[in-house]
Amino acid sequence: MLQSFYKETLIEAGLDEAGRGCLSGPVVASAVILPKYYQHRLLNDSKQLTKKQRETLRVDIIRDALAYEIAEVSNQEIDEINILKASMKAMHLAIDKLMIRPEHLLIDGNRFPIYPLIPHTCIVKGDSKFLSIAAASILAKTYRDDLMENLAKDFPEYGWQQNAGYPTLKHRNAIKEFGVTIHHRLTYRFER
Repeated sequence: MLQSFYKETLIEAGLDEAGRGCLSGPVVASAVILPKYYQHRLLNDSKQLTKKQRETLRVDIIRDALAYEIAEVSNQEIDEINILKASMKAMHLAIDKLMIRPEHLLIDGNRFPIYPLIPHTCIVKGDSKFLSIAAASILAKTYRDDLMENLAKDFPEYGWQQNAGYPTLKHRNAIKEFGVTIHHRLTYRFER
């Protein structure tokens, strides 16, 4: 079972991102503050869940969270500053927007640039260990998946409604046939 908190006495925000490995679209991050002893029997790492489960959980998280925010960094900025910096920037932007100021940040991963005046703990595979990080992973992924589905209406040949911009064979073949769009990350390798 996932843990409700890392430090019992502090207001904690869990953070995660979606879309780092994609060839197109923004990187999206979410910050979520859950009630201290929150429990949810289905809440888990978004990658372990079906689309239907993620959609159901998104509703529960939005309803139950004390605060949550989502932020994105565009594919153009990813090309300018690189995906790692863009992912970290998206997390910082999500924290900036929170209506409740956290006292501690739980970060999915192994690195994070210091956020001013708020200590943090990096947790590898944190989205399978802490509820707030799992919740952030679900909000980031569902938001980004919706965004890519909407973009797919104008660019149906790339299959974004199914692959969300990840480098599937269909996506790579469409790039070979039709070229790149304004939504592609131009510093990424398209060939494999």
